[in-house]
Amino acid sequence: MGKLLIVGTVAFDAIETPFGKTEKILGGAATYIGLSASYFNLDAALISVVGGDFPDEYIRMLKEKGIDVSGIEIKKEGKTFFWSGRYDYNLNTRDTLVTDLNVLADFDPVVPENFADCDFLMLGNLHPSVQMSVINQIPIRPKLVVLDTMNFWMNNTMDELIEVIRKVDVITINDEEARQLSGEYSLVRAAEKIHKMGPQYVVIKKGENGALLFSNGDVFFAPALPLEEIFDPTGAGDTFAGGFIGYLASTHDISFENMKRAVIYGSNFASFCVEKFGTERMVDLSQKEIQTRLKQFKLLTQFEIELKH
Repeated sequence: MGKLLIVGTVAFDAIETPFGKTEKILGGAATYIGLSASYFNLDAALISVVGGDFPDEYIRMLKEKGIDVSGIEIKKEGKTFFWSGRYDYNLNTRDTLVTDLNVLADFDPVVPENFADCDFLMLGNLHPSVQMSVINQIPIRPKLVVLDTMNFWMNNTMDELIEVIRKVDVITINDEEARQLSGEYSLVRAAEKIHKMGPQYVVIKKGENGALLFSNGDVFFAPALPLEEIFDPTGAGDTFAGGFIGYLASTHDISFENMKRAVIYGSNFASFCVEKFGTERMVDLSQKEIQTRLKQFKLLTQFEIELKH
């Protein structure tokens, strides 16, 4: 079983959807990725930074999930990164109300010594210079490097982002971001262009419309599970990324065939994440729930068809 190192935000979120609203709750890309990956019983660690206002109970919870938190720096005098957003009725579009970088503004990540030899590296959504700093601290290239990013970095730090993209094996972004990064409307053409930037695999997330996996002309599509209730899509993409790399790290198989399974696992975890606000649903999943829903995914995509010669 591979060592998994995750870098990203551990943060506070305040969320408003048509179905309710929250005050400050636990959020952040690294949190969602770590919680999702924890269900594979991996040797996994988080690199992030929080302020003195970050509750000890959250750190304890991450430890109890088997996650190494030695890479989470606590700046006692500072405040934790805070994001607030509001979703409209279709939940596909959101308005950012507040972004307070706080301790994240001058974050200088340090890779824990016992994870400098990680087999799998997950670069969660974060400033590209922080992602690059982590890459540069790892002496031997991991077996697989996965990058998740967003349009904010494309708008503000494109040159630095391109440098990071050159160094990764897999990029996971949503359809809007894939179009922006590539300048192509067709997702097939977008994936081809992004592939030429460096990544061998391109994963394009389409929210409630599933996810696409591209590699060297091969394409795989995984549907999203139709759900009765969706409360909050915050963190669903990060949860997908955690399930994706968690499965790959647990199997140590990075073939295209296994990536297909990883996409299904990622979609499976994301389907749980949206059922409650924030990380609440991801903290107490049972293996029975995970396996039952995987069967639903299988039934959704399995069919017999007679091909005429």
